[in-house]
Amino acid sequence: MLDFRLNVFYTVAKRLSFTKAAAELYVTQPAVTKHIQELEHQFGTALFDRRGNQISLTTAGNVLLGHAETIMGVYRQLEFDMNALKGESGGTLRVGASTTVAQYVIPPVLARFREQSADVAISLVSGNTEQVEQQLLNNDIDLGLVEGRTHHSDIRYTSFVKDELVLICRADHPLADRDEITLAELRTVPIVLRERGSGSLEVIEHALRGVGLKLTDLTIDMHLGSTESIKSYLGSSRCMAFVSVFAVQHELQAGSLKILDVQGLSIQRDFYSIQLQGVSEGLADTFMRFARQHYRRG
Repeated sequence: MLDFRLNVFYTVAKRLSFTKAAAELYVTQPAVTKHIQELEHQFGTALFDRRGNQISLTTAGNVLLGHAETIMGVYRQLEFDMNALKGESGGTLRVGASTTVAQYVIPPVLARFREQSADVAISLVSGNTEQVEQQLLNNDIDLGLVEGRTHHSDIRYTSFVKDELVLICRADHPLADRDEITLAELRTVPIVLRERGSGSLEVIEHALRGVGLKLTDLTIDMHLGSTESIKSYLGSSRCMAFVSVFAVQHELQAGSLKILDVQGLSIQRDFYSIQLQGVSEGLADTFMRFARQHYRRG
């Protein structure tokens, strides 16, 4: 059984707050303090520097954090392996997903996976691609699902589903009666884009370079932090936007948004699963096999 004190230390070290750790672990703050004091007594050194209401890790605390991450990873793998021996699928899976994947791609997979693996405790956090990669490197998640790849040497990237970014506008937009527009017209229409650091924006930028355009050649109205914000904005403006085709299925069926092709421009991409290099087979791999099968069937 994993020493609960180590889990308490790990949570405090990640949150740099006794109060937040207590809330996350459903224990009292005095209990958190007691567990940390026991560890400090055991190792004979302070693990945190305390300055007023702020804390930071000491050198010893940083060393313990590195080992704690390793121990907790080994424990999760042990839990998975022991359940597998019994023909069970229990365990803990921490997933991080970039915004588009978290909102539109992975929820149906999670629902189906839970139906057949009710004993698996799954958590999902979202951010942009850069943030998810950093969460993986920090060992805050076991598996990442992102919209692009940065070729980080410590990360293993595996494609799991294809996506297309499409140009959309309101159904009553002046150009909505057209099936396509030209590249020249694309330069003149007001465009809403995702924020810097977004995998979607990087893919758009790369595709534009392939047809001799730069982002600065477009008439950019603004950058927004999520696809939902972009869709809401389009509902009250004459702008257009590039979004994942996964994100507009309901609106296309309802007839509130329209896709316009752009002559000579196709924006295709892969969504990737990411794991740390050298991590052995485990629950994350089982989940990803299920996810790939789900979209192959679809």
